[in-house]
Amino acid sequence: MKKKKIEDRFDGLNLAFIIILSIITLRLGYITTIKGEEYATQAENKVFKRIPIEAQRGEIRDRYGRLLAGNRPSFTVQIYKDQIDRNTINQTAKKLIDILERNGEKYIDEFPIIIENGEYIFTYDIAIREWKERNEIPLNYNAEQSFYYLVERYTKEGKISPSPDADKFELQRILNEQAYYPPIRVSTWEFTEQAKKREWLYRYRITDEDITAKETFERLRERFEIDSSLSDYEARKILVVRDLLLSTGYLQYQPIKIALDVSKDTVAKIEEMAISLRGVGIEVEPIRYYPNGNVASHILGQIGKISQQEEIERYINQRGYSITDMIGKTGIERTFEDVLQGKKGYKKVQVDAHGRLVRRIETQNPVPGDTVYLTIDLDVQKAAEESLKKVLETIRAGGVYQSPFGNVTLRGNKVYKNANSGAVVALDVKTGEVLALASYPDYDPNLFATGISREDMNKLLPENPNDPLAPKPLYNIATLTAVQPGSTFKMITGLAAVENGLSPNYTIYDKGYIMLGNRSFGCWIWNDRKGSHGHTDLFKAIQESCNYYFYSVSTGYDYSKNKPLPVKMNVEEVLRYARMFGLDSRTGIQIEEIAGKVPSPDEKLRVTKRALRARLIRDMKLSFEDITQSKNTKEYEKRIDEIVSWTEENPSRGEIIRRLADLKVKETEINKIADLVKYSYFNQADWKTGDTFNLSIGQGQHAYTPLQMANFIATMVNGGYLNKVTVVDRVVSQDKSEVQRIERISEKISLKDPNNLNYLKQGMLDVTQIGTAKGVFANFPIKTGGKTGTAQRSGRIPAKDEKQYLLSHLSSFRVREKDVLELAEKLQKESTEKRSEDYYIRKAIKTLNPSLSDDDINRFKDTYDNFAWYVAYAPHDEPEIAVAVLLFQGGSGGYAAPVARDVMAAYFGLNKDEENENKKEILNLTEQLQR
Repeated sequence: MKKKKIEDRFDGLNLAFIIILSIITLRLGYITTIKGEEYATQAENKVFKRIPIEAQRGEIRDRYGRLLAGNRPSFTVQIYKDQIDRNTINQTAKKLIDILERNGEKYIDEFPIIIENGEYIFTYDIAIREWKERNEIPLNYNAEQSFYYLVERYTKEGKISPSPDADKFELQRILNEQAYYPPIRVSTWEFTEQAKKREWLYRYRITDEDITAKETFERLRERFEIDSSLSDYEARKILVVRDLLLSTGYLQYQPIKIALDVSKDTVAKIEEMAISLRGVGIEVEPIRYYPNGNVASHILGQIGKISQQEEIERYINQRGYSITDMIGKTGIERTFEDVLQGKKGYKKVQVDAHGRLVRRIETQNPVPGDTVYLTIDLDVQKAAEESLKKVLETIRAGGVYQSPFGNVTLRGNKVYKNANSGAVVALDVKTGEVLALASYPDYDPNLFATGISREDMNKLLPENPNDPLAPKPLYNIATLTAVQPGSTFKMITGLAAVENGLSPNYTIYDKGYIMLGNRSFGCWIWNDRKGSHGHTDLFKAIQESCNYYFYSVSTGYDYSKNKPLPVKMNVEEVLRYARMFGLDSRTGIQIEEIAGKVPSPDEKLRVTKRALRARLIRDMKLSFEDITQSKNTKEYEKRIDEIVSWTEENPSRGEIIRRLADLKVKETEINKIADLVKYSYFNQADWKTGDTFNLSIGQGQHAYTPLQMANFIATMVNGGYLNKVTVVDRVVSQDKSEVQRIERISEKISLKDPNNLNYLKQGMLDVTQIGTAKGVFANFPIKTGGKTGTAQRSGRIPAKDEKQYLLSHLSSFRVREKDVLELAEKLQKESTEKRSEDYYIRKAIKTLNPSLSDDDINRFKDTYDNFAWYVAYAPHDEPEIAVAVLLFQGGSGGYAAPVARDVMAAYFGLNKDEENENKKEILNLTEQLQR
């Protein structure tokens, strides 16, 4: 019996063994036969890796094929992680950086801790602080507070118009549409730099986000065993390299770029020291090159390394880019990144289990990117940029602007010393193609080709960050700045009247000014010298820019005869035609742009209410007897909203005081708040006849870009076809086998009679023949139409150093410096906002001398000069080109006219007849070669 049990057990074990062996056999068979090829491929891929080879970036050329952006070979210094000696890596890193520094080479320095005057600072923190300072945001505000601070400010300034119930994501979208990109992740309410800092620290397994820069530096110095005899400045050189090496993770076969575009002398030195620089090599790689320097910089844009989180997600995670790749950041480089990038080649190599290179297997050459042909004419572009620069220089210095087509003298020899910026746009009126687009000041995109240095970047920032009109080389005024158009808008008002039945020959007598209540609305000639234009029809009104005429037709009332006009007209009609000509929407150009803003009565009310709410939330923090903003936020905002809700009603001052008392506003604050809401907001909220007057002549809440104005003129002179603007003509594949032409899109606007546009053209022709621009175009061989415009810019120019300004005028403010500084220090210590020092100095001055207002304190600052506009077209009989010029603080629209003249001269080849005759032959030959 016992023997039987033992035999049964052996049988069971044998059966189990057979079953297990069968399973193993079947599994092996499955792996080796059915799945054999798949697993073999996986195994091979674990051994063989592909090292990418950079592709040449696609070229960008003008309409005639002339090179605007290309590539040139350059020397790149690289470190191969698998070849470097682990025992001497620190010494190698220091020697390499020393060589680069001695030879004046820029090297990639992404180590985010800098040492300045013995202080250790995270570059992430510097970036957040500098952004806050540029945008005048209290330094202690967190991401959420900073975001809403900007929203309130831009809303108040009329730059954005969000709906009252817009959530944070909608607000972010609205900001982005207007080219405002706060570096804030609204989903988590953190600055993007904070997130980048956290991710970088985690790379070193540092989870304490409150760790100081110095503590981090010391910890990394210890981690990498840097010689204690070296100073921290020397140690940082080593950390720059170690950090770059760590950024690629475990991929030891992947070379790390240390310096781009180094000189032959540097290459020779590195090769000379090859034995002591084991693992350091030199490769020849293409570098982006802009042969014309600054020319068309705002169209072409710039390239840079992938840095922002959204770029990492888009390019690295979704499209397989490398962290060291350069991408288009702005302009055409950014918009056409997909076709310009090209296709990388690769070196197939074998690596061991540790990622070290064993041998090279094969090489696949890269494929260059496609070529993007722009619509611009390089000659016209150069003429636009040169003329814009020279005219601004003449305006600042005074004197005469010299030209083969007639010299222009500034009227009265007045000098506008702050005329430092401007833009010009030229369009093909039939197609919407950009012939030239210039913004001044400009910049050299070559600076960004290998990564711009902090020193070079600082040179491109505005000298006075407090002044919104300070020259900004990186900013494209032509597409991103929308301002009042001044008298260049008058053709819209005139067309609306004629379309509604007013004869262009109907005359209105200009009596100089119109009184509305106790306010006078004068024609410019009355304001200038108590003059009058006399009897004025549409043609003369455009020719001499008669405000009185347009005041009258916009309201449908002849104020000289004190009777209605024979047609019905109102502000809504003027606004309707402005929208019809595309002044409230983007033009469709392929680079960054913002939409203009056509004002409206409803919008004025909404903007006023939003501005009032923002003002009250900011200024009434301690104005209630029983609550404060910080402790009772919901109740505080509820009461603020109650005050704002009175706007449409506009109650009397006495009623406002009674209601404020019911809301428990402090007795000491009631009169001040009542005056503020009544006279600064409630009385301004309703749309009045005066608003229509201002709107009719291009003042008020209008805001349009030079690009929009150029397209408006093009639409007006081409018979009423609103074109979608394009700056790109075609994209040609690298092997020229495919040509993708950009579709030209045009929409016929709904005019009652397109022939009415001819009246506007005649008026604009008169401007250049007998009107305000006669002196500029008297010797021009081609008949052109034009219109001058002068738009007011209110306010005073902020001081570059506000603290110094305030302290230098204390005697005029009748306060003592000692008292001011002591009180300012006290106010700053007590404050929870931690604003800039000048804020508390100003507050101290007003506290010590309560009679002073902000206007009193600012009275020693310069006032802004007017914007100068000029819009034009040519030739008059068969228009081909439309031009818009805007000069910041240029004084008078007539001063912008020479720029338009120079652009048209270049377009018609009046200065270079022989070259102009060859352009079409060049274009035809280029297209034949592509076919």
